[in-house]
Amino acid sequence: MFISKRLKENNIAEYLIYMWQVEDMIRANGCDMEKIKKNIVDSYPLTEEQKVELTQWYIDLIEMMRRENVMEKGHLQINKNIITWLTDLHLQLLRSSKFPYYSAAYYKALPYIVELRAKGANKEEPELETCFEALYGILLLKLQKKEISEETKKAQQAISGLLAMLSNYYIEDKKGELEF
Repeated sequence: MFISKRLKENNIAEYLIYMWQVEDMIRANGCDMEKIKKNIVDSYPLTEEQKVELTQWYIDLIEMMRRENVMEKGHLQINKNIITWLTDLHLQLLRSSKFPYYSAAYYKALPYIVELRAKGANKEEPELETCFEALYGILLLKLQKKEISEETKKAQQAISGLLAMLSNYYIEDKKGELEF
C-alpha cells in the first residue's frame, strides 16, 4: 500500500505492474488474509498502526477481487481503468504533432507489439495492455531466475522506453501541464 501510493504518484506504469503483482500475491496466498499477514504484512518493518493499515488495504483488495470475480485470474477494475486512461493519453499523444519523441518511441516498440499480438496476445485488448503484459511476463521470468533472450531484452527496452515516456506525460497531464 505504501509502495503503491508512491508509485502511483511517480510512475503509473510501475504502479500498474506492482498492482498486478499484488493481485498475484493475493492469489498465491489463496486469498487468505491470515496467510497474507504471515507471508507479506509481517515481513515489512512497520509500526503496528501501519500494519493495521496495510492489512486493511489487503482486505479491501480481496473483497474487490471477490466482487469482480478475479480471484483466479484477471485484473481489478481499478487497474483496468488505468490501462483505459493511459490508452486515451497514448492516442492523444500519437495524434498530436507536438510529441515527435513519443511517436518515435512508439514506432520503435511497435514491431515487438505486433509480434507479441501475433504470438497469441489478445488482439481485442489495447496495445498498451499487451506492453504491460510483456513487461510483467519478463518480471515473472526474472523472479524465477529464467534466462531472458537477447530479442526479449530488446523488446523490453523498447517497450519500457515507451511506457516510461507515457508515465511522464501522464503525470504532466494530471497536473494540467500537458497541452496537445
